[in-house]
Amino acid sequence: MNRGEYQALKKTIDHHMDLYYNQNEPEISDYEYDQLMERLKAAEKDHPEWVTPDSPTQKIGGVAKREAGMKITHNVPMLSIEDVFHFSDVTEWVNKVLSVHPDAQFSVEQKIDGLSMTLRYRRQGNTDIMQMETAETRGDGFIGEDVTANALVIPSVQRTIHAPYDYLELRGEVYMTHDDFERFNALQEKNGKKIAANPRNLAAGTLRQLDPSITKERGLRMFIFNVQDGPADLMEQHDRALDWLSAQKIATVWHRLCRTPEEVLDAIREIGEMRDTLPYDIDGAVVKIDQTAYRADFPAGSKYSAGHIAYKYPPEERPVVMDAIEETVGRTGKIGFIGHVHDKETGKPARLCGTSVSRVTLHNQDYIRDMKIGIGGVYTIKKSGDIIPKLIGCVSEPEKVYEASRTCPVCGHPLIREEDTADIRCVNPSCPAQLTRTISYFTSRNCMDIAGLGETLVDALVQQKYLRSYADIYELKNHRDELIEKGIIGKEKNTDKVLSAIEKSKSNSPERLLTALGIRNVGRSTAQELMKHFDSIQDLAKAGEEELTQIPDIGETTACDIVGFFADQDNREILARLARYGVNMVMQRGETTDKLAGLTIVVTGTLPTLGRSEAKALIEKNGGKCTGSVSRKTSYLVAGEAAGSKLDKARELGIPVIDEAELLRMTGGDAK
Repeated sequence: MNRGEYQALKKTIDHHMDLYYNQNEPEISDYEYDQLMERLKAAEKDHPEWVTPDSPTQKIGGVAKREAGMKITHNVPMLSIEDVFHFSDVTEWVNKVLSVHPDAQFSVEQKIDGLSMTLRYRRQGNTDIMQMETAETRGDGFIGEDVTANALVIPSVQRTIHAPYDYLELRGEVYMTHDDFERFNALQEKNGKKIAANPRNLAAGTLRQLDPSITKERGLRMFIFNVQDGPADLMEQHDRALDWLSAQKIATVWHRLCRTPEEVLDAIREIGEMRDTLPYDIDGAVVKIDQTAYRADFPAGSKYSAGHIAYKYPPEERPVVMDAIEETVGRTGKIGFIGHVHDKETGKPARLCGTSVSRVTLHNQDYIRDMKIGIGGVYTIKKSGDIIPKLIGCVSEPEKVYEASRTCPVCGHPLIREEDTADIRCVNPSCPAQLTRTISYFTSRNCMDIAGLGETLVDALVQQKYLRSYADIYELKNHRDELIEKGIIGKEKNTDKVLSAIEKSKSNSPERLLTALGIRNVGRSTAQELMKHFDSIQDLAKAGEEELTQIPDIGETTACDIVGFFADQDNREILARLARYGVNMVMQRGETTDKLAGLTIVVTGTLPTLGRSEAKALIEKNGGKCTGSVSRKTSYLVAGEAAGSKLDKARELGIPVIDEAELLRMTGGDAK
């Protein structure tokens, strides 16, 4: 490798380090990243004169994100662990330690694939109670972010420890289980939002959230894997310290104490065999010298912890034959592609990481074309600790590369490809594959707000053929007796209650109806802005792209989505039905003011007289913007009873806190 190639390799690795550690959006696998680092290390071994402090081998990948929390300097540096990839490397390292310290022992642990965090605990007065005072991310290893507020809502983080120590500092890994990851992505898919790539990225982004309530809802967890600082009896032997922590009901990483190279390798194999059964991801096994005093005799460089190595499991790969390609329709109308495969050598499902694989995700048409995917083609698939296997190359090309259908496989409606994306969608709101989601969104609180008509009931009505589009909601009253007899909604009282809520929704503002239509890129705030410029939904439906792009915050993509929605014949028929049923589509212009113009206000807690939606309407009526989370851009926090974490955040940021009375004074006291 020449000097120019070396510099280019450094630049490439820096790019991928930033994507992984700071953006939480890696473009390559851990294995591919490790191979790049190995090439760099080899080059620097041959040319030590090339090595500078900014080399990826000399620094830790992350940086503290100023916008996600206050910076904090670590009491004990949070360094990385040097990776090895062969059992022979592990044996060589263990024997090297034993040659210097024959009585050395080794702790072999799962290497959790998450985000590193340190917790600081301090004794409270003369008690035996230690309270958690600070939580910090790794950042660059020396300076991280203060994420204390978020750490406090992670159930496995102990707020207090009963122990007679003055100070204790613990380091661990914050992670997300497969179940919580899938729950998050299912909700994102349902709401038409971007899904997360993997649990590690989602855990990292969640820990850095500015709103602790989001962190709490997503369900992060933590394993402790080290005592960073504390009393001598917890600092002498690593394994003994982990056992003590476990006895205090603190979640600690799986670990095994070993004495010989053979025992170490057996423990690594055992961890490897359990990978597929774990409810969370691991990306290797860590080997640590148990006697912490011995570790300093085995330094590994400025970015690595002394006395540690991490064994990285090799990715498993198998050749498979593509038997069939299945098109699916997600709840947002996005067309997905599933490849059905069999192992080329065995004729059975491929075995990877202890699992049988017969289906692979094919992403989108561009991916299919680039990978030359088609029936009869042979491909290499791999699974290196990931949940979902993926194709990594074409071994033998098919006779014909697969081309997506032009019509929806479920409803037959013409498909569209979104501009500047690889996504193909069915935009028919009555498509059975997405009908429950479409109607549930229509009835939800931020849309038509039909109380009692939630997703479970909507699904039952869809299954019983009462609902084929959201316009059918307003015909349910014609089936009242039948619905009561079948008990689909409930008995007479509950059925009448839901039917009454449906009738009441007809008088909603057109802004709510526009939001409920589910037009891509038109959420509630966009709908509100649009209806400031049109007198009715019908007037909006006649607008062209050029007229729409003159409206603030309406770009070409959104304008195109709006025009396309109203140009669709099926959508026009549904709107005509809604109008016939008496659903309000005409704006009633009330008096507005600019008393709160330029102000961003958050409402929290229970106010004396105003409901949350009433307070929001009052703020917006007077020209203000009402948001759901506190940030440095917040002008005021309106706090009622049980204000909770938003009040704490406002005080921390120095945001002015006012009550309902002050809000009414600022707006002239009119909440109607």
